[in-house]
Amino acid sequence: MTDTLISLLSILIGIIGANSTGLFFKKYSFGLIGNTIAGVFGSVFFIKSIGRLGFSPQDIMQTGSVDTYLFALNSLVSFCGGLAAVIVLSKLAAKFNKSDKFN
Repeated sequence: MTDTLISLLSILIGIIGANSTGLFFKKYSFGLIGNTIAGVFGSVFFIKSIGRLGFSPQDIMQTGSVDTYLFALNSLVSFCGGLAAVIVLSKLAAKFNKSDKFN
């Protein structure tokens, strides 16, 4: 695997996390396309910000082969990033929609 492939897999796992959140928690769902977009941005944000602790795609491939523990940690953070993005965006949308009723 290469760094690019690991990055793409991380984004895919974030998309899965966001869409599964929308599937199991209907009140947080933005539909398939909205959850997919939230999953992409959530996983990228989490991996870029938290991945500096040592489980970025470059760190996973540093030895020339895949470090499975770092890849599992990267996958978990990507999944949580997609999940968190859907929930945060849902709360933000509810807050904005609530303020529109008074205008």
